[in-house]
Amino acid sequence: MMRSQESLLNARGRSAGLIVTAFSFTVATLFLGYLAFGFLTSLIFSSGFLSGFILWYFIPTATPYEKLKIPYFACLALFFLHRVEEKYMGFFAFLSEVTGVSTPEILSKEVVGLVAISVGSWLSIPFLLRRGYDLGYYFAWTFFTAMGVTELAHWVVFPFLLENPIQYIPGMMSVVLLAPVAWIAMRRLTSGKIKRSLL
Repeated sequence: MMRSQESLLNARGRSAGLIVTAFSFTVATLFLGYLAFGFLTSLIFSSGFLSGFILWYFIPTATPYEKLKIPYFACLALFFLHRVEEKYMGFFAFLSEVTGVSTPEILSKEVVGLVAISVGSWLSIPFLLRRGYDLGYYFAWTFFTAMGVTELAHWVVFPFLLENPIQYIPGMMSVVLLAPVAWIAMRRLTSGKIKRSLL
C-alpha cells in the first residue's frame, strides 16, 4: 500500500539532513556549471537550482503528483524541443561568442556531471512525488524554476549582451511555449503549500 503524501513529511519541519542534501545538490550544480561554462553563464544556467532551493525551503508543499503530472510531462517535451532549437540554431556558438568562454566538449567531465545531476534529478520527479518524498518537491521546484524563469534569459539577458539587442537569440522561440507551462506548475506547487516550521 502506497504511503500518503503527508506521511513522509515531518509536521515540525524538514530534517537537517534533507536540507543539507538539497543545498549540497544546489552547490554541486553551481560548481559544475562554473567549471563547464565560466562564471556568467553558470550563474544564469544554475539559477534554477539556486532559486528552486530557496522556493522549496520557504514554500513547503504537498501538491499531489496528479496535479503536476500534465505540466511536468509537457515541460519535459517542450524542454526537449527547446534543446533541439538551441542545437540546430547554434546557441552554444552564440554563447561562446558573447561571453568569450570556449564551448566545452560535450563529453567533458564537467558537462557530463552537470547533465547527470540536473536531468537525472528532473527525471526522478514522478517516482519521488508519487511516493510523497519531499526531495521530489525540491527537484520539482528546480525543474519548473529553470524552465519558467532561467530560460527567460533568452529574452531578458542574452539580447542585452549584444550591440543590437533586437535580434533572434537561438532558443528564444521555444521558450515562448515552455515558460508558461512551467508557470502553471509553479502555481500548482504554491497552491499546495502546507503550514509547518521551516527549521
